[in-house]
Amino acid sequence: MSPTELAPAFFLSVVVILVVCRLVGLALRSLGQPPVVGEMVAGVVLGPSVLGLLAPGVESQLFPAEMRPVLYVVGQIGLVVFMFQAGYEFHTDRIRPVARAAASISASGIVAPLALGAGLTFLVHGSVDVFPADVSTLVSALFVGVTLSITAFPMLARIITERGLTGSRFGSIALASGALDDAVAWVMLAGVLSLAGTGVSTFLVALLGAVGLAAVLAVLAKARGRATLAAAKLSSDQLLLATVVVLFLAAWYTDRIGLYAVFGAFSLGLVLPRSEPVDRAVAAISPVSRIVFLPLFFTYSGLNTNFSLLSGTSVLLFTAACVVLAVVGKLGACWLAARLVGEKPEVALRVGTLMNARGLMQLIAINVGLAAGIVSPAMFSVLVVVALVTTVMATPLLSLWDRIDAGRAVAVTVELVSTAGAARPAGEPTVQPRGGLGG
Repeated sequence: MSPTELAPAFFLSVVVILVVCRLVGLALRSLGQPPVVGEMVAGVVLGPSVLGLLAPGVESQLFPAEMRPVLYVVGQIGLVVFMFQAGYEFHTDRIRPVARAAASISASGIVAPLALGAGLTFLVHGSVDVFPADVSTLVSALFVGVTLSITAFPMLARIITERGLTGSRFGSIALASGALDDAVAWVMLAGVLSLAGTGVSTFLVALLGAVGLAAVLAVLAKARGRATLAAAKLSSDQLLLATVVVLFLAAWYTDRIGLYAVFGAFSLGLVLPRSEPVDRAVAAISPVSRIVFLPLFFTYSGLNTNFSLLSGTSVLLFTAACVVLAVVGKLGACWLAARLVGEKPEVALRVGTLMNARGLMQLIAINVGLAAGIVSPAMFSVLVVVALVTTVMATPLLSLWDRIDAGRAVAVTVELVSTAGAARPAGEPTVQPRGGLGG
């Protein structure tokens, strides 16, 4: 397909993606799901699992092989801009009060699912036909463990933002824990890729590059005052251009060192100076990227997902086991860690629930594994199921915890009123509160 043929095909595919994402999002809204879940499901619907099964000719016409790299690149723009905005809106002063809790929760949320996923792989390797024949058991086990230990940090940030939880304690803990969790997980993924044959240099570049990123961020954070003065001297167009250039440089750097573009975008958002001109620049680049570009990445992942490969009792049992261990290892471990560091039960439950969502980042990780040849199409589909289930769980569980807490509050109020009534001597008139009917 020539570039002149690809361009109109791209425009049509984008129209289809955006319309389907919006329709699926509206359908799932009645179930309490945020738009991001609708975009994930829409990606699967447009892939071989649904559209390719019902109308394979339509799918191949809408999304030919030459189209997929274009969808991936354009989707990256939406993803990078979204994470940049999430970092800009995240107040770093909220990290200090929760730093100790976040470190413990993140460590537990990495170690437990890593051990459970690797252990399951060692147990079933050779008896379940989802592992590539030319990949060692160790590499497969570590890859499954690492992907189960990933938290969908961008999705977590989006759920927190959409539900207005950015100022809550559990929202701050979850954001801090998720950021640390994914940074470590991506370094581990680089280590797994090096074991798979890409070389030890992959791991060293990721590790040393992360140290270099931290040093640059520290310098930028100290220079906020001078940056604010410089930004005030630029016109709106100049400031917008400068913001996009620096943002794409940060995304390029973290992608090149193996930590993925979203970390550079989020990190830049954290240290960017806060001022009215910068606010306008960030606001100017966000809407189109979030509404138009971001859904394209979900569709790209959906095009690589084929649920028809999940056939046979052993594969289905393996898929179910992965889902169960993913929930136990992440939600359970993070809840326990939060309780052990002194967080209240309601905070611990919500942190564990948010950390359990894997969606976007797990999709990214398994796409990396697929490209590297260490993930088979069947294993890819298994891990997509894990990503979907754990992400879809998040919002209903958060709503459930809210209803339980509200019920407890009502029960306590009723009990207090009953106790007060029982303690009043017989015949004593009821004292109306000031301003009441008897006042």
